[in-house]
Amino acid sequence: MNKTFDRYASFVFLLLGIGFMWQSAEISSSAYGSSVGPNIFPFGLGLALVLLSIRLFYEVLKSKAPSKEKANLDYKRFFIIFGAAFLYAFFLEFIGYIIGTFLFLLIGFQVIEKGKMLRSIIIAGLFSAGVYVIFVVLLEGTMPGFPSWLS
Repeated sequence: MNKTFDRYASFVFLLLGIGFMWQSAEISSSAYGSSVGPNIFPFGLGLALVLLSIRLFYEVLKSKAPSKEKANLDYKRFFIIFGAAFLYAFFLEFIGYIIGTFLFLLIGFQVIEKGKMLRSIIIAGLFSAGVYVIFVVLLEGTMPGFPSWLS
């Protein structure tokens, strides 16, 4: 834990979360054919970011051990996950939410912890299908499930 970095990061994430929540109020609260408006997701992300940044700041204040170690940054993993996130956002409408999220999570899990492929496939599949079912079926939202070129 690098206390200085974590303290500044918590402040930046707090401001970013407040910005998400503030700007989500500018988005219309309802969408055609959906009872869940497009402002719900950015507001929820902002709220989660604010709560997690407060928790991080609290953990930094609570820790007593002085941090004089140099951070060992892993640029390779960062750029792989960053590239996967960029490709996920770019191809989301073309390949659909379920396939895109499954592939993104699978890549992320394998970058974080190599091996255990079966476990990664099961978790990524259950998560992507579960979120889709909750959002589309239960909340009656709209989301590109599978690509149109598959049918």
